This record gives sequence, structure tokens and C-alpha cells, in this order.
Amino acid sequence: MKFVMKPATIVMSKPREEVRITLEDGTILSGPYGTTLEVFLTEGCEIAKRDTDSPLIAAIGNGKLLELSHQVITDMQVRPVTLASSDGGRIYRRSLVLLMVTAVDELWPGTKVSVNYAIPDGGYYCELNQLPETEEYIQMLEAHMREIVNADEKITKRAVNIDDARELFKTRHELDKVRLLQIRHQDTITMYRLRERDDYYYGYMVPSTAYLQTWRLIPANGGFILQYPRKENPEVMRPITTLSKLITVFRQTDQWLDRLGVEDIGRLNQVVTQNRVQELILVAEALHEQNVASIAAQIVSRYDSGTRLVLIAGPSSSGKTTFAKRLAIQLLAHGLHPFTLELDNYFVDRERTPRDENGDYDFESIHALDLPKFNEHLIGLMDGEPVQLPRFNFITGKSEEGQTVQLNDRQIIIVEGIHGLNPNLVPAVPAERIFRVYVSALTQLNIDLHNRVSTTDVRLLRRIVRDARRRGYSATDTIQRWPSVRRGEKANIFPYQENADAMFNSALPYELTALRSLAEPLLLQVEPRTRPHIEANRLLSFLRWVTPITLDQMSLIPDTSLLREFIGGSILDDYHPGARAMIDQD
Repeated sequence: MKFVMKPATIVMSKPREEVRITLEDGTILSGPYGTTLEVFLTEGCEIAKRDTDSPLIAAIGNGKLLELSHQVITDMQVRPVTLASSDGGRIYRRSLVLLMVTAVDELWPGTKVSVNYAIPDGGYYCELNQLPETEEYIQMLEAHMREIVNADEKITKRAVNIDDARELFKTRHELDKVRLLQIRHQDTITMYRLRERDDYYYGYMVPSTAYLQTWRLIPANGGFILQYPRKENPEVMRPITTLSKLITVFRQTDQWLDRLGVEDIGRLNQVVTQNRVQELILVAEALHEQNVASIAAQIVSRYDSGTRLVLIAGPSSSGKTTFAKRLAIQLLAHGLHPFTLELDNYFVDRERTPRDENGDYDFESIHALDLPKFNEHLIGLMDGEPVQLPRFNFITGKSEEGQTVQLNDRQIIIVEGIHGLNPNLVPAVPAERIFRVYVSALTQLNIDLHNRVSTTDVRLLRRIVRDARRRGYSATDTIQRWPSVRRGEKANIFPYQENADAMFNSALPYELTALRSLAEPLLLQVEPRTRPHIEANRLLSFLRWVTPITLDQMSLIPDTSLLREFIGGSILDDYHPGARAMIDQD
């Protein structure tokens, strides 16, 4: 196949049977009608190698994310998508799961492998059902996966009649997918095939197994980790750190979901359609409250030893604010009088906010906070001095004067914010005086055994809904800010999470049923053929697998629920722990 590179400034006639793609630098590539993007971008001037060292995974054509197997039948503007991008990373990980599931089925027909959770170092924690997960079995699986990669097997897709898909999954006893398809209203579903195995996967794939070169299997905690490369350094597999506290949370969540009878989105949809959502909400909220109470009891047990400061950290939209207030209530029940100090009120004025490499405001940087003022106020409060606190106005972008407070006996300070566990936040406070809590949506119901719903995506949906309600931001605004948010989390939060004294999993198994109704209309407003639209479309695609609850059912969510911080209606919005510390109180 012959390709011709033409300068963008030259206008040439094009035969009807020829199509052209235009790259970001103005280079034009031409080829026969129906040529795939893979051929254009790999054989045509080796654009992927010229632009980046990261492997080519997909492409964006005329504003849409496309697989490399996409056949070009009209002229388009094209931008390569590599493993160093979020979209490329998701496609790579999904393709790895397809590879793994196919290898398991070929080695041990009828054996199921589940993709349970993601771990921070870049991997999925997986389990083989019905097989002893010994190191020998894991080595056999890895060797067979490598064979399939080396064979460069094609990954293809086709539209399958929905009834035929249901019958296939029934025959294979894959009841998770059978449940999922109960709400499918279209006549067909897209299925991917590797070797002789068809399966459903949410989202795109690489065109062949030869693209899947960097990965490994690591035995861990009775299962194994399917480790994949991180976009920051896609050619290198970094060491897996010990995550004992996080694994404990995972196991606790498994017990809870088993108790609730909700292990995937198909089960969740059944609960909603069978009008059992009230019980699910009540039990899920009760389990949340038990966890909050347990953490409060740990803090109380350390109070007599000198603990006076509780630091609460977590990524954006993890529910830190509501958790802090609910923790304060539990501490009050134990006889301690908490005072909650919110880091968000210590933002510097907007014009002093540091900017990232793109010139945008970096609100996630620790230097977006007025650290000298914060430390001065914190020490003053711990010494029992009166302190006038700031209040940040998010509309004007200015810091304003807030209330004056003075702590009394039996009071304990609670500080929540994205940097709560950053050692640069309070370096002068002795470690024995601090109790650290990590808060995040650490788990999420998966679509089925092989299709994960990222906890990061759920936090993004929470933030889209909250930003629209409280700050007047569009979904486009929030999506555009999200990469900066994620960079801040990776730099300032995730490295310190295992240092926490306690972890609180803020995920609720029913929350997607509520978020869909609120997030969907916001996502539909994102302008097509823009970069935010690719993200909005991806979020909409998996949200539509979830059956939304009705407005009446929404009222079943307690007004103290952590979810209310995002969807509105929280009774805790106007609750400020530490009122007895106000200087103007009797």
C-alpha cells in the first residue's frame, strides 16, 4: 500500500476512491478508501514514533475517539492516542483483561476469572474461581497469555443480536452478563472476539494482541495482580508496594456486598426494578455509620495519650466534608468537643493561585493554600487563643474574614482537605498528637466480572453534579479541570494513603442509581466533537447500564448521607462542629 505525504499548504484533487487524513502538524496522508487508522498511522510516515516514544493505541478522528481498526471512508482530522494518555491507558487495560479472560478459558474451560479492584501502583486485583490460586497456576496463565501476545492474534468486533448474546452467556453460565442484558433495549450488542471466544466489553480495544507487550502477573493475597504500565512511564513496570490497609478495605467491602446481595450493576438494577431500593439504601447507610463510629472510637482511645488533631485526607469528591461532620457527631457522643477546620477556606486569592504547565489555575497544589496563615491559626487554636478564621468566597475568588473562635477544654481539632496527609502541611506538630484518616471511594460496583467501573469515574460524576449545583460550573468546565485535579491527587494524596491510621470507604453501592438522573442531562450538554465530549460520551456509555431511581426513591436517601454532599439536601450543610468554640458564645 502506498502513501503520499503532502504539505498542508498544497491543494490537490483527490480521486473518489482515495481518502486523506490530516495530522495536527498539517501533514496529509492519503490512501485507498477504507484504509484503517492502524495502517495510516503505523505505515504512513511512522507518525506514532515521530511524535512520542509511547506506544500507539487508538486515535481521535474528527473529534471522536476511534479504534485503530476503524476504516477511514471520509477525510478527517486525526490525532494519535498513545499509552501515555488516559484514553489510551483505558483501552490498553481493557484489552489486557480480554487477553487474560481468553487465556483462562482456553487453559481451564468453565473457570471464571474476576477483575475485582484497581490498586494504586497500576494493576487489577483478580481472582480465579474454582481453582487453587497457587504460584504454579499463575505462572501457567502468564505463559499462555504471552503465547497469545506473541502470536499477534487479531481482536475483532461485530454486532450480535441481543437474544443470541443472552443465550451465549446463559450457556457459559455467566449470569452477571445475563443480568446486565435484562435492561438492554437495543436489538444488538457489540461483542469482541479473540481467537474463538466472543465476549462483551465496555469500551474500545487494540486491534491485535501484539500491542500488549508490557504487563505481568503477581500472586497476591490469595489471588493475583494483573499489573499494567502507568501512563507517566508506559514502558516501565514499577514495583508493587505493600497495601495491607487497602486490601483490608477491599475484603470488608466484599463482605458488605455479599450481605447486601449486590455484587454487580446487574444485581443493583434488579434491586431497583423490584422496588427493594429502600432496604439497600438503609443498610448501606447503616454500614457507613458503623465505620464512622469505629474510627471515632479509635480517636477517643488516643485522646488521653495526647492526640488533639485529626487530619482527614482524600482525593476530590471523596466526601471528606460530610465524613468530617459525621465524625464530629460521633466524637460528641463520646464526650469530646470537635472543631472542624476546613482547608478549603485557606485558599489564596484567585490571582495568587499557582498555575500548571498549561497556564491554568492549579487549585490542587498545596501552594494554592495560605500555609503560613493556616499554621499560625492552627497553633493558636491548639494553645487556646482566640483566632479569626478566613472564609473563601468561590464566586469572587477572594478570601474573606470569618468567625472568631477559641477552643475550650475537651476539644479536638478536625482538619479536612486534599492535603490533609501531606507532611508539609503541619511539620511542627508531633506525630503522637495527630490521628490521620484517609477517605475515598475505594471500591465500586463493577458492570460485571470483567468490566470495571473506575472509582475515579464515580468521583468525577459526583463532582460534575456538585459543581453544577453549588458553583455554577458546566460539565465541560469540570471535565476540563479534571486532569489537573488528578495530577494533584497523584502528587499529594495517593503516596501517603497507607500512612493513615484509619481508612474510610466513602463508596455507596446504590449511588450510581441516583447520580445517573442528575449527571446525564449535564453530560448531554457537552458540545460534540470537542475533547470534553469524548469524556462525557464515555461516562454516559456506562451510566446507561444503570437503572436510575425515581424522584420519590431519591427522597429515601437520608439527609445525613455522604451522597447528599453532591446531590444536595444534606442536613449537615449548615452544621458547623465547634459552635461552642465561638468567641461570642456565653
